[in-house]
Amino acid sequence: MDRLSNTVRPYAWGSTTAIPELLGIAPTGEPQAEMWMGAHPGAPSGTARGALNELIAADPVGELGTATVEKFGPRLPFLLKLLAASAPLSLQVHPDLAQAKEGYAAEQSAGIAIDAPHRNYKDANHKPELICALTPFDGLCGFRRPVEAADLLAGLEVDSLKPYVDLLHAHPEEAALREVLTAVLSADPQEMAVTVTEAAAAAQRLGGPYTPYATLAHHYPGDPGVIAAMLLNHVQLQPGEALFLGAGVPHAYLNGLGVEIMANSDNVLRCGLTPKHVDVPELLRIVRFEAADPGVLRPEASPADEEVYDTPIDEFRLSRLVLAPGAEPRDLTATTPQILLCTAGSVTAGDLTLTTGQSAFVPAGDKTQISGTDDGPATVFRATVVA
Repeated sequence: MDRLSNTVRPYAWGSTTAIPELLGIAPTGEPQAEMWMGAHPGAPSGTARGALNELIAADPVGELGTATVEKFGPRLPFLLKLLAASAPLSLQVHPDLAQAKEGYAAEQSAGIAIDAPHRNYKDANHKPELICALTPFDGLCGFRRPVEAADLLAGLEVDSLKPYVDLLHAHPEEAALREVLTAVLSADPQEMAVTVTEAAAAAQRLGGPYTPYATLAHHYPGDPGVIAAMLLNHVQLQPGEALFLGAGVPHAYLNGLGVEIMANSDNVLRCGLTPKHVDVPELLRIVRFEAADPGVLRPEASPADEEVYDTPIDEFRLSRLVLAPGAEPRDLTATTPQILLCTAGSVTAGDLTLTTGQSAFVPAGDKTQISGTDDGPATVFRATVVA
């Protein structure tokens, strides 16, 4: 088992205090948005034996296990993060595996540089993800029913939004959502900026369910993503609740601290709330125009007293263990690789003590037991794969 040394990413939307408070360190005054735990080449975790990505590359089977390598190749299939948002992230979707392979191959064939600002596909993998709240957490996830979106837009009483309201009432659900999102993202930028400004003023005045959109407009004035966001479900998670975000589901995180896990990919297509490139035709090819409940997940108890967040993919499996002081040690030995993250209290894991905010990598097959210390109850998130 290896204690991890992790990189914190200072993205502008990050909280200046949430991650430092969890880690028990002094804030720097700069945003601290994401702490990465894993072997992603952009910011691999360090260990006493070396960088985790280099350890895995040198001995994939020894670190990941035979089943994981056979199923996913010689790399850690997931990336675990602490995510702390104090401002909204971009509105975005991720492709499914077939779309990612096709899009990546097409851009490679076209000779588009991997770091080009208009490039959509950085790799050939999909990027399903799960966010689990550690604090109250706000986000947008999936489409509302068109009639609900129409009522929300109509309540602003902005004349330039009335055509969208009519479209949302006039067509079958999928066609209505597709037509309105297309119209919003394809509108004249200057005209849309005026619409967003008027909508933001109305949202600020009305408050209540309109407050999130006034906040979005404050951070992204004139951005068409503010109107697009009103087509989506607004979700407020309580600590311990989670959202699974599959391929084609538009989403954005707005505010809060959580544990995030995802397949190891950088493929993002943006819908708005960003100064970055928005490829409208490709986005519309990827988005799934399905109105649905966002499906808040709550952990399900397993026979091993482990609370599991059930998802339909195999690249990651996230669970939570709540450990009482003096309880019998739990055996976590597995044939797959694991990352353990302590988010409350302290635990003994193998020969390591992990305090709040600390993490460890457990190679496949390592005999591992975990128990709480005498300092009080503890919470540990366990990330692994289904192989």
